[in-house]
Parts: sequence; C-alpha cells; structure tokens
Amino acid sequence: MKRTYLGEFEEIVLLTVAVLDGQAYGVVLMHEIIEQTGRSVRLNQVHSALQRLEEKGMVNSEMGEPTNERGGRRKRLFSVTAYGHRTLQEIQEVRVSFWSRLTSPLKLSV
Repeated sequence: MKRTYLGEFEEIVLLTVAVLDGQAYGVVLMHEIIEQTGRSVRLNQVHSALQRLEEKGMVNSEMGEPTNERGGRRKRLFSVTAYGHRTLQEIQEVRVSFWSRLTSPLKLSV
C-alpha cells in the first residue's frame, strides 16, 4: 500500500483519536489537543482534519447514541483504522530513528 503522508496537525488529531480509544468526537478532541499542545485550536480545524483522515482511510466514524447533555443529539465518534495504526507506527519509527541519531543532545535555551 502506498504511504500517505500527514501534516503535523493531522498527525496530532490521529494520535488524539488513538489515545481517546473509541470516545473521540470533535469537541473532546479539540479540548484534548489544546490541553496537550497549548495550541489555539478551533472546532472547524479538528473537523476538517477528521474529514481528511477519513478520506485517507485512517479513521472511521459512526454515530453514537443520543445523550441528554446534548439535548438528545447524537455524536459522531471516531476510531483509528488498521491503516491509521500502521501509519502512526511508521511515523514513530522515523522519528525515533532520527532522535537516536543525534550526536549530541539538543540544548534548549530558556
């Protein structure tokens, strides 16, 4: 299968869907990404990334059950596909390889 490359934000969204393991939907994803990255993120950005990831075959979605806190409305829940998991593994392997090849630790100035 041909490798599909992800942008940084798509990678973060895909990782967050994986971390939330079956409980991932737009608002929760947005809050988790903001909390973990400190980035300013809008819901429409998360939805756009989810749509692209679904088109690439890396996530699936299904409608959840209606909930009282949403006035009886249903949530679209996202989960990572096998292809999405393989892609995340490949990304991790590439990053670990580069980090392990650094000859000296990064010195960050404060």
